[in-house]
Amino acid sequence: MQTPSAILRACRRNVQHERRRDRERFCLVTTTGPLFITSAANVQLKELKRLVQDTTAYRKQNRVWLEGDHLCRAALERGVHPELMVFTETSWSRTGHAWAGHGGTQVVISDSLWTSLSTLESPAPMGFVIGLPDAPKLQKGKATVVLDGLQDPGNVGSILRSAAAFGFTQILAIKGTAALWSAKVLRAGMGAHFGLQLIEGLAPVDVASLEVPLIATSSHRGEFLHEAPLPWPCAWLLGHEGQGVSEALASLSTLSMRITQPGGEESLNVASAAAICMHASAASRARSA
Repeated sequence: MQTPSAILRACRRNVQHERRRDRERFCLVTTTGPLFITSAANVQLKELKRLVQDTTAYRKQNRVWLEGDHLCRAALERGVHPELMVFTETSWSRTGHAWAGHGGTQVVISDSLWTSLSTLESPAPMGFVIGLPDAPKLQKGKATVVLDGLQDPGNVGSILRSAAAFGFTQILAIKGTAALWSAKVLRAGMGAHFGLQLIEGLAPVDVASLEVPLIATSSHRGEFLHEAPLPWPCAWLLGHEGQGVSEALASLSTLSMRITQPGGEESLNVASAAAICMHASAASRARSA
C-alpha cells in the first residue's frame, strides 16, 4: 500500500505531466517559416479556441490570450515575450514582417476561420499567446486595490487602468471576483495588467496582513471623501456591484468613505467610484509631497 507521501508525489508528477502536455500542444516551432492553419479540424486551432473562449482556461493552460495590436504592444513594452504571434492571413501578409523580430512562433490562420476564434464583434486581426505570469507574493506596505466579488469584466479592467494611472501597484482579488486574466478584463484593462502586481483567489483574512490603512467604500455611510484626510499608502476596498463590500472585509477596514452625490444616491458604478477614490488618494499624496 502506498504511503500518503508517495501518493502526494504521484499527484504532483501527474500535474507536471499535464502542464508539459499543454505546453507541447502549443509547441508549433517550424524551421521553414510561419505555421499556416486552414482547417477547422486543426488540433492547434482547437486548443487556441479553448484558450480564447473559456474565461478560466488560462489557469488550466498557464497561457494568456492577448487580442489586438494595442495589447500586444503593451506587453512587449513591459518586456513580455510571446510564445505565439497569431495573425489572420491578410494581416500577416501586410504586417507580419514588422512583428518578426519580437520572438515567438508565427501562426497564420485563414481569414474565414479567424471569425470563429475571436470573441469580439469586430475581431482584431492579430494576437499573442503569452505565458501566464507567476503569481507574485502579497507585498506589505504597498498602495493596493482590493476587489471583493466584482463580476463585470469591464468594471474590473477599468479599475486596473485607474490603479495604474494613480500609482496603485498591487491588485488583490478576493475569491468570486471576475478572472483578472480573462480576455474581457484584459481588453478593458488596455495593457494595465503588465504594470501591476495581480494576485487572485484570496480570502478577506489575507488582506489584514497588508500593513496599510484599509479604506472601505460605501454609498451611504462613512466620511465624505472630499472632507477626509487620506493616508498614503493605503488599500481601497471595492465591493460587488450590487452588494458592496462584504461584512467580512468591511470589518477589517480602518476607514469608511462615501462620495458626495448631489444628483442622487448610488448613481455611480463601482469603476467610476474607484477612479474618484484613487484620484483623491493621488491628489492628497501630491499635496503632501
